[in-house]
Amino acid sequence: MARSPEELGVTRSAGVRGKLLPVLPALLLLIGLLVGLFTPRDVRPDAFLATAMVSAAALLPLWGTVLIGVGGCAIFVGLMVDFNGLQDPTAYSELASLVAIAAFAVFFNRLLGRHAHQLVQVRSVAEIAQLAVLHPVPRHLGHVSLESLYVAAAAEARIGGDLYEAIRTPYGVRLLIGDVRGKGLFAIQTAATLLSAFREAAHDAPDLPHLACRLETSISRHASQYPGAPGSEIAERFITALLAEIPDDEPVVRTVTCGHPPPLLLHHGEVRELEPAAPSPPLNLGMLAGDGYHVDLAPFHPGDQLLLYTDGVTETRDRSGAFYPLTERIRSWSGEAPHHLLDHLHHDLIAYSGGALDDDIAALVARRRASR
Repeated sequence: MARSPEELGVTRSAGVRGKLLPVLPALLLLIGLLVGLFTPRDVRPDAFLATAMVSAAALLPLWGTVLIGVGGCAIFVGLMVDFNGLQDPTAYSELASLVAIAAFAVFFNRLLGRHAHQLVQVRSVAEIAQLAVLHPVPRHLGHVSLESLYVAAAAEARIGGDLYEAIRTPYGVRLLIGDVRGKGLFAIQTAATLLSAFREAAHDAPDLPHLACRLETSISRHASQYPGAPGSEIAERFITALLAEIPDDEPVVRTVTCGHPPPLLLHHGEVRELEPAAPSPPLNLGMLAGDGYHVDLAPFHPGDQLLLYTDGVTETRDRSGAFYPLTERIRSWSGEAPHHLLDHLHHDLIAYSGGALDDDIAALVARRRASR
């Protein structure tokens, strides 16, 4: 998997930090010991020893936290014995404080471990739910090679409202990419409804306008199931979507755009936006589509690639607030295979945003292969 130089720098620095942080508690114990040995007797090492215990709770496993706690108390007792400090009554109160901090560190470590285990379980459930909604896209469908990318903005949840699908039908390979307005459970429910409708209707809808009408009907029915429709979150939820059809026997691609960003056509190093001649409104706003759905046609020869994406890609910002220049960036990778192209795109988005992706991202690449 290729990585950009910027991301490699971030990865290396994160790896170095990951290796150094677990050493911090032991280093603090050493500093406390040196302070106790080489400073005046009225300078006590308690602060360093206590900090070592607390940091161990966050950075080390249970056995490491216990070891640091016992070691800190042992260092303090050893220093007091060496300097005859046990005759000082305050030494006992300081020792009692360190023992209490060590006990709290062990308790805190167990609490963090329990929460970490719960987070792993939540992530596992979210991944299963994601797979149930977004099926893995086949690498090959007929004369088309495919690759997909999905990155949820809520990294802990790993699930969001962006969606895509690719299906082999009697009319060729049909593609869908969409973006549900809003976040959370309602967005996921709406995305699941649209995907289910597409998987069913794509096989028998005679053309893309009929397919778009079927999807509009399904989403409208889904929204109507919720009472208090006017003003309700479900009723007002819409989906920007793009439908594409790559027939087996013609070197073309047909698209219907429903309020979605236009796809990019990659042809011999050139990148062109396939702007719709008559864009349609997003799904669940079908009452605005007075003239029906318009089909756009573009050449799509062997070796050409089609990039479908959600607005999370083009709305990624750098630190100055500038939007990600997708058309400009993708040109240098246009000759790559679909999975390499999306690898480059993913890593470049991370580097461009400084690792702060704040919206869901979905992308789908289709490449026409030569007929055998």
